[in-house]
Amino acid sequence: MSEYIVDFHLHSKYSRAVSRDMNLEEMSIWGEKKGIDVLACADFTHPEWFRELRTKLVLQPNGLYKLKGTKTHFILSTELSAIYTQDGKVHRIHIVIILPTLETIEKFNASLAAEGANLKADGRPILGMSAEHIAGLAKQASPKAMIIPAHIWTPWFSMFGSKSGFNSLKECFGKFAKDIHAVETGLSSDPAMNWRLSQLDDIQIVSSSDAHSMRKMGREATVFELDSLSYDSIRTATENPNSKNKIAYTIEFFPEEGKYHFDGHMKCKVRMSPGETKRAKGICPKCGRPVTVGVMNRVENLADRPEMDPKNPPAMQAKAFEASRPPFKSIVPLQEIIADAFGVGDASKRVQAEYEKIIAHVGNEFFVLLHAPKEKIAEFADEMVVEGIMRVREGKLHILPGFDGEFGMVKVFTDEERKPRSKQKSLL
Repeated sequence: MSEYIVDFHLHSKYSRAVSRDMNLEEMSIWGEKKGIDVLACADFTHPEWFRELRTKLVLQPNGLYKLKGTKTHFILSTELSAIYTQDGKVHRIHIVIILPTLETIEKFNASLAAEGANLKADGRPILGMSAEHIAGLAKQASPKAMIIPAHIWTPWFSMFGSKSGFNSLKECFGKFAKDIHAVETGLSSDPAMNWRLSQLDDIQIVSSSDAHSMRKMGREATVFELDSLSYDSIRTATENPNSKNKIAYTIEFFPEEGKYHFDGHMKCKVRMSPGETKRAKGICPKCGRPVTVGVMNRVENLADRPEMDPKNPPAMQAKAFEASRPPFKSIVPLQEIIADAFGVGDASKRVQAEYEKIIAHVGNEFFVLLHAPKEKIAEFADEMVVEGIMRVREGKLHILPGFDGEFGMVKVFTDEERKPRSKQKSLL
């Protein structure tokens, strides 16, 4: 059995607010830098992008795809935005659909177009269809389709979202709820938060980056333990936690860094914990309007178990978590650690130079963040960067939660701790 890192959910240059460099060639290169074995091809419903997929991707014997002459595998995955009315309420649900072959994508895309979907408008198309109906079309396209509700707690566009979601998987997917075997945590929640809902006891938890640029790929991911890498082994591991192929663990953002972890009002710069929101009766103390209810609050509303220690699953009272759930590891992306150590932006040339040096001499990003010995990293990395990586591994961070669309701040160093450094030294 070997471990493989998979990122099920990201976007191409054909989606709004996505880097124009998000093409297959660059994605493949950065997949190797990051240490991601399998990447989502992204946005397969877009006609122009699908033509690129069909022209450039080569089907491998294992049922996955590659660009000719490259190492990174691609899995055929996309995200759809469903906006529709059900039981008198408008719902906005994002769904990740994974299909086994380009031929099944053609069938699926044709069924969407036949119902009036404008697939040319965006890489993540807006569909006036229910989640249940979309799931049915995916299963018609292929019995091997995987259907994963995306970032399930995000307020505005998710299955459990406070603004437009449902209270249960059954309400959302109806007769196809039985075909939902996994949910995606999203950046603002981690598995421990999801473990608090008994309705998810039989549902696998996966994590993906939802990346809009190469640097963000793999900021969250799912690590599989497989006898061999293939579409079928990934599908089996995702659908059946008792199979020999399984999810080993997920790689997570610290959820406080997500844009919707806490409640609040971005315009008013008001950040509120669930307790503070309850005491304020859901009203912003500055403008008097209702606050945007975030992920932590929504989890509290739907959970039927108390908050538990994420580092000690066997201590949970529910038998479903007597060491049976895959664990998770929380990270800060390497470029963010470097930027924090240097006190500069993560897109700066200084950060890129240090990042490329470490990757070239130590190994891919996930190896550096999770496994590389400290002594090996220290041979090639700035001493503050080495200290930052070790702090992240130990969870020794300074965190200010995100709220109402504004990312939280996860800092490795305080200003006082950051040593003065010359530009010359940082470029060595």
